[in-house]
Amino acid sequence: MSWYRPHLETSLRLIEESQPDRDGRIIDVGGGESTLVDDLLSAGYSHVEVLDLSPTALQFSQRRVGELAARVGWHCGDVTRYPFEPSSFDLWHDRAVFHFLTSSEERAAYVQQVAHSVKPGGHVIVATFGPKDAEQMLRAMLGTGADRAIRVDATDDALDGERSDDERPTYEEEPGMGEDENGDQPSR
Repeated sequence: MSWYRPHLETSLRLIEESQPDRDGRIIDVGGGESTLVDDLLSAGYSHVEVLDLSPTALQFSQRRVGELAARVGWHCGDVTRYPFEPSSFDLWHDRAVFHFLTSSEERAAYVQQVAHSVKPGGHVIVATFGPKDAEQMLRAMLGTGADRAIRVDATDDALDGERSDDERPTYEEEPGMGEDENGDQPSR
């Protein structure tokens, strides 16, 4: 099983459901070479931004989207330290970055960035390799108060027993995520 997908259908669907306003400001964290930026532009989103650590990955995507690259905000840097403007995004999308942050300090800094840069009432879509990462993300969000200001959308019970059914944030897996039949994590 591979982590790579030519198009992120589930991510695109969740974005379209969460942010039907095509003028909303969206950031794809760790978007590098992902085709999600292409699909968002094709769907008519007008304020798309991509953040990645790799200038090479960003340049690859800029070349791929061609003239449309001028309509995208391209940012190169570490998400845990990037100087985002406060309350600047309507939607934050991350398909792998949070998973690869291994220290509690990195994860706390990531959550602080989300709480700082997503507008009140905004949406956060974070794909993880499994429910344990989603649960860690959600628990960290609880400590910031951001869970009351930012809507977390998904479909599984990552915090089973911690909240009532009406309050329980959950996650949804992108096809191709999770462990394979041998219990191994996907290759990257």
